[in-house]
Amino acid sequence: METIYKFKNSSSKLIEKIVDDDFSAINHVILSAGDSLPEHYSNSNTYFIIVQGTIALRLGEDNSKSYEAGSIVYIPYNIKMNVANGSGSILEFFIVKAPNPGNYKA
Repeated sequence: METIYKFKNSSSKLIEKIVDDDFSAINHVILSAGDSLPEHYSNSNTYFIIVQGTIALRLGEDNSKSYEAGSIVYIPYNIKMNVANGSGSILEFFIVKAPNPGNYKA
């Protein structure tokens, strides 16, 4: 009945799609010190689950805020975001989008 999804361990930049089904999309991201993602808009209800390190997150025109491992950050649909490693060590986090962006109805 269950489905198993695997994700990689890495010490360098990694962005991998783990789940992409009708219900949700889950990505696994690892950013080295100084790495960031391109500025983009959230395309669904989005949750960042920070596993290791500190994420620097700028939403809309607000100032950047930092969130440490053990935090879950919710980001609503259609919000401009800048995501970066906010520390000198590895940043690892999961991105959970629900519903799957392909099924999001604004």
